[in-house]
Amino acid sequence: MTCSPGLVVPLLGLGLGLALSLAGAVAADCGSFAPAEHLVFTPAARTRWLAPRVRAPGPLDSLYGTVRRFLSVVQLNPFPSELIKALLNDPSSAKTDEVVRYEAGYVVCAVIAGLYLLLVPATGLCFCCCRCRRRCGGRVKTEHKAMACERGTLMSFLLLTTLVLLIGMVCAFATNQYTHSQTGPSVEAVPETLLSLRGLVSDVPGELQAVAERFSVPQERVSKELDGVGENLGNIIHNQLKSTVYPVLASVHSLGQALQVSTDHLRALNTTSVELQEGQQHLGPLVRAHRERLLTLLQESWCRGNCKGALSQASALQLGADFSQVPPVDDVLHRLKDVPEANFSSMVQEENTTFNSLPLLVAAQTASVVQDLKKALAEQPEGVRMLAQGFPGSEAASRWSQALEGLEQRSRPYLQELQQYEKYRWILGCVLCSAILLVVICNLLGLSLGIWGLFAREDPSHSEARGEAGARFLMAGVAFSFLFAAPLILLVFATFLVGGNVQTLVCRSWESGELYEFVDTPGNLPASMNLSYLLGLRKNISVLQAYQQCKAGAVLWKVLQLNDSYDLDKHLDIKRYTQKFQEELQNFKVDVKDLDLLSPAVRRDLEALQGSRLEKIHYGNFLVQIQKPVVETDMEQLARDLEGVAQAQNDSVLRQQLQEEARELRSLYQEKVVPQQSLVAKLNLSVRALESSAPDLQVNTANVLGNVTRLKGELPARTSHIVRNASECFLAREMGYFSQYVAWVREEVTQHIATCQPLSAALDNGHVILCDMMADPWNAFWFCLGWCTFFLIPSIIFAVKTSKYFRPIRKRLRVTSLKL
Repeated sequence: MTCSPGLVVPLLGLGLGLALSLAGAVAADCGSFAPAEHLVFTPAARTRWLAPRVRAPGPLDSLYGTVRRFLSVVQLNPFPSELIKALLNDPSSAKTDEVVRYEAGYVVCAVIAGLYLLLVPATGLCFCCCRCRRRCGGRVKTEHKAMACERGTLMSFLLLTTLVLLIGMVCAFATNQYTHSQTGPSVEAVPETLLSLRGLVSDVPGELQAVAERFSVPQERVSKELDGVGENLGNIIHNQLKSTVYPVLASVHSLGQALQVSTDHLRALNTTSVELQEGQQHLGPLVRAHRERLLTLLQESWCRGNCKGALSQASALQLGADFSQVPPVDDVLHRLKDVPEANFSSMVQEENTTFNSLPLLVAAQTASVVQDLKKALAEQPEGVRMLAQGFPGSEAASRWSQALEGLEQRSRPYLQELQQYEKYRWILGCVLCSAILLVVICNLLGLSLGIWGLFAREDPSHSEARGEAGARFLMAGVAFSFLFAAPLILLVFATFLVGGNVQTLVCRSWESGELYEFVDTPGNLPASMNLSYLLGLRKNISVLQAYQQCKAGAVLWKVLQLNDSYDLDKHLDIKRYTQKFQEELQNFKVDVKDLDLLSPAVRRDLEALQGSRLEKIHYGNFLVQIQKPVVETDMEQLARDLEGVAQAQNDSVLRQQLQEEARELRSLYQEKVVPQQSLVAKLNLSVRALESSAPDLQVNTANVLGNVTRLKGELPARTSHIVRNASECFLAREMGYFSQYVAWVREEVTQHIATCQPLSAALDNGHVILCDMMADPWNAFWFCLGWCTFFLIPSIIFAVKTSKYFRPIRKRLRVTSLKL
């Protein structure tokens, strides 16, 4: 019998596992204590962020660009810092010639508008008087060769001018409506922005308090995970020890089975040996008696047949094996008298159950430590608790709030007036755009009717009414042009003067940064308009620097005059808190004394086997006798030969005696020899099994006892090491939650609560509102309206000249009447 693979493999794996795992420290296996999961924190900052205003791209963008380029040609002078300084601080000291010099482009435009205002209405008045006396705007007197060419050229120029007026009128309508639609929301955005900025500093303490209260999020998460830390720790211990404990228990179980088999074979060997010796004591005399009788009968002189052959076989009839020569095993049996005393399978099952219940065992042992950890966890770090109280913004908040409140109150009347004036401007713009539309309609109707009349002029029966109507529509357009020329040029110049200066003086300098430089230069603004003081900026920070820093995401105490002692990092330093938590976590202790691996009874069995000297038995002596036959002669063959010899005999007495001997030999063979042979085979099985297994069994027993003793001694150290590594993993996981809180607080405070970004956003929105949403469409409106206003002049000229060709020709009228 060979050693069971189920015993050898666990023993080899066990030895290798112990050699590798016990030679150094157990590698940290965090198991279920993986990195911290992501926590979700409810935002603490109030919604005071200003949505960035951006003018959406549209079809009028190219028109806005054209107007800006036109204004850059009108105003070539740089930003007049000295002039603005004088106007703000002492308006009486500002010199008129400096204002005129700076506004030279606008002065030229004013002269052009004045000439237009004088000449066009005067010309219209003269034309009206002339028309009343029928001296101008009449008809063609005679036909000539170039008349058709002249008429076509004038109609083409009139149509082209009308189309230009139509395009300008449409653009003027669109920009007028867009300006009016943007004015209301833009004006309303001013108090909304100021109201939003009022809480920029004053709301910070309350929001910081809300941030401090969010510390409960990681606290609750850690507390929840503490409820299962004992069981998780037990699972980690179980997972790291099972590769060693399971093979040990498997080897004990296999060794128990091998021990049971060996003791069974040993007892069978002893029993069989005794039975064989007893059987030989009874068989020997019977065999000798048969041998003597057969020798006597076969040596008779009257024996016939193959008597000599049978005699030779009968002479060899004797016992072969002598089992009295085998060594005794009584001493070994005495040593293994009660082995196995223990139930190895039951013991291994109990130890497996104990080992598998480690999670519950560890949870029970760490329950008190978990309660202490929860008590330490319930406390809030000092820095987090004082996060709001330590914010030094009360004085700055008061000054900031008062400044914005005063600015809001002072701006409301102006904003209301602005809306009222914008309403008047919009109505006037709609009326004048409608007047231009009326001129365009008159021109188009006049051209249409006039051309229709020209085509019908070749028919003698057709009247000249269509041509005359076309001429009258053209003259009506001329009348409207003269009538609305003055209000048009006045509205154009007024809106041009305001919008142009806003664009060139404010928007252009705002975009280039010159406006910030002017504000930051000491002495340029009066004391009542000191923006650095009103905004509560720090002394070493200019308005431009504050804007740039706020746009980059700077916090309030870096920009405003707050107490420099506020240190966010100091408030977020929770090392003392986590250190206390870590100290409590080090109290985790796990005792695995309930894991015996070997019960006392099993140990006694293995020790008895180890001292039994089972491997010292001389199994070779058994094999020597086993290899010999029970009887030297084949008794069945001898019985058949005797029957053959008996048949050859003439003597009936001899024949009957030989037949009787044959029957008795068969009977002896079946009753005595065959059972002896069966016992020999059984003895052979036990001897060979013990011979092959006894040496390895002793070695395996020594290895199992040694491994179990060594593992039992090292389990406390290994368990402590695993607990320490797992505790570090658990600590890292739980500290990850607090790190998330610290990172969230830093981001929430610096980017949402105590950030001055709304200030830069308000300035950016102000620029977009003033320059992109109001100034650009405003300037585009007067540009288009001015475009239409100046194109009224060629429209008047071409309409007057074209109307002559639509009226009936006098000479042609005379010829027609004579024919009739």
